[in-house]
Amino acid sequence: MGMLRDVPRTVRFLAFGAFLNTVVSFTFVYLFVYLTGPRGLSVTQAGVISGIGGIGLVAGNFTGGWFGDRYGHRRMLLLGACVSGAALVTLPVLPVAGLYAVLPLTQYASGVVRAANAALVAVSVPEGSRGQSFALTRFASNGGFTVGPPLGALVAARFSYDWLFLADGLGTLLFAAYTAKVLPARGTAHSRPSHDPAAPALRRELLARPAVLVLLAAIVCVDLVYRQLYSTLPVFLADQGRSTQFYGWLLAINGGVILCLELPAAHALRNRAPLSIVGTGLLLVGAGYAVLIPGAGALFAVTMMVSLTAGEILYKTTATAYVADQAPAHAQGSFQSLYAGVSISGQVLAPPLGGALYAAAPALLWPVCAVLAGGAGAAVLAARRLREPGKPVQTGAPGGPPGGPVRRPDAETGSPARPPAG
Repeated sequence: MGMLRDVPRTVRFLAFGAFLNTVVSFTFVYLFVYLTGPRGLSVTQAGVISGIGGIGLVAGNFTGGWFGDRYGHRRMLLLGACVSGAALVTLPVLPVAGLYAVLPLTQYASGVVRAANAALVAVSVPEGSRGQSFALTRFASNGGFTVGPPLGALVAARFSYDWLFLADGLGTLLFAAYTAKVLPARGTAHSRPSHDPAAPALRRELLARPAVLVLLAAIVCVDLVYRQLYSTLPVFLADQGRSTQFYGWLLAINGGVILCLELPAAHALRNRAPLSIVGTGLLLVGAGYAVLIPGAGALFAVTMMVSLTAGEILYKTTATAYVADQAPAHAQGSFQSLYAGVSISGQVLAPPLGGALYAAAPALLWPVCAVLAGGAGAAVLAARRLREPGKPVQTGAPGGPPGGPVRRPDAETGSPARPPAG
């Protein structure tokens, strides 16, 4: 695995932990079925509970890195995992009223874990070399998600849905114990707070990086579009006479291509200009949905999924690494939290907005999706002309900062890859 030669050992540990955690993350997959089945709730009640849980997840992503900058990313990951695991174990015995309070707490803690994990990867790898590390953690998470849902279905069928929550909670606590073991508790960038009260405020740092702001806005637009894959697309396919099995095969194409190609793509494109890669990926997402405008023929649907998946491979890890590279050392977690939050904003926005548009004007859904993603891609490509603080305008491959390669930080001590911002 020569392509992983430049990935620090700490990141490999974090990736394995992400795999373990994702394998047991059954709750969000089967939550709606559990609420409307064994719990006997109406679809409306289940939708409300699921919705407020999703809001908690997004809020955790937006704030987890901010807390990590102040108290240490390792500490926040462990705290989030312990709270999430303990709360999940209690869900089967809670009354329905308790679900309205505990489920958002559980999801919030999960969001904190996600943001903290991204920040831990960012502080473990030097600027300009983070793409492959983020690709590895995404590969591990996708691998876990490939294994987890079928395993969860087997547990639910053999035992009960209550066992899913118990397994998820205990697995999350095991993940916390594993992380505590592999990440040193003292003297590393993983455990030290990086917040500097004398440093510029987050708002000022963002305004000094207009390309980052453009990217964050573009990701909100494209995530709203991308996650139609899990909301309106299956409804559209059914209306076009396509079976649930056909939709399942489309998702299998998505997962299979990502697992096979994302790591090699990150390695092959590691020296390319990141905004060019991200912008191209967003354009491919828009092009994929444009393919559906004539209808849902098998060839159209498969072409759509291949284009969507290619776009996802190009933009997701590259955008994450780009935001990490642009972040000042004292706000690395806050920058990662912003990206983590916008990158899952579609979980809250996509179902209601896409569903409302599809109900009102079905023929407009895919053209609107194509225009939104295409516009987002064009904006990111245009943002290449914006100058970042202390950096030249992006015109070529950012193989490393000017003046030569950055020395790799010690994977054990976690030395910051860049000096604190003044």
